[in-house]
Amino acid sequence: MKKTRISNEFQEVSRIGLGCMRLTGLPGEKEVRELAEGVMELGINFFDHADIYAGGEAEAVFGRAIPRERREDMVIQTKCAIRPGCCYDFSKDYILESVDGSLKRLQTDYIDILLLHRPDALMEPEEVAEAFETLSASGKVRCFGVSNHNPMQIELLNSYCGGKVRVNQIQFSAAHCPAIDAGLNVNIQSDAGCNRDGSVIEYCRLKKIQLQAWSPFQYGMFEGVFIGSEKFPKLNQVLDRLAEKYGVTANAIAIAWILRHPAGIQAIVGSTSLKRLQDIAKASDVCLTREEWYEIYLSAGKMLP
Repeated sequence: MKKTRISNEFQEVSRIGLGCMRLTGLPGEKEVRELAEGVMELGINFFDHADIYAGGEAEAVFGRAIPRERREDMVIQTKCAIRPGCCYDFSKDYILESVDGSLKRLQTDYIDILLLHRPDALMEPEEVAEAFETLSASGKVRCFGVSNHNPMQIELLNSYCGGKVRVNQIQFSAAHCPAIDAGLNVNIQSDAGCNRDGSVIEYCRLKKIQLQAWSPFQYGMFEGVFIGSEKFPKLNQVLDRLAEKYGVTANAIAIAWILRHPAGIQAIVGSTSLKRLQDIAKASDVCLTREEWYEIYLSAGKMLP
């Protein structure tokens, strides 16, 4: 399994991580423990949580299921700041309260990475900085980041937080990659040329901020999975052909497409099927050619100028 380094505070992390949003769909703690042990045997040591996943129960079942002696072998990331049906909240008190709740549910003394889940329009960066400093000094959080933020939002935070923002998690897949579209269609009056995220990929590469891809098999905003979808016949034809060539599944090729990008993007995969994860993990050994990468991009309905 290919690895990358986010922070010197913990070991290298796997380029493929397990997204834990659906853990509560498993029958019980035994199955959660078996899933975690199984992916770790594959070299996957990265576990992505959020306080809102299943109303906190995803963190709780993970915390109950994982033996304490395995904690040091894991890199656990969680997120906070979404108050469902209400607002986003980057206030100091809310961040600190959220972390304490996650620590309790996860049954751990520290969180490796804390992400602020979505931008808060009412953010006071001074408060965020105070929260980060408190969490860092207490040893409760080792590394900080954001999710779904653009470059200027990160710049504003980092100007107060002393550069502590080290991660940005964005939605990214072969069928949903507006950041790629805009970069390829510079100075062109078209929908593809619309820069919606401020060149977030290039910015994160320049600033050494780790990019993570959530929903790597989705298109649109939770509109569905493109693997096997009749809406993407050409894309699936190409994925299937390349899967046969490399001796892997179409899912693995879709992840290999993400891993091939020189930004070193981590892919966060939310499956709870160990067999599917075993198949997906093989993406780490696939290095698509430049021609194959672009063929997948074009087959998803994209165009080159």
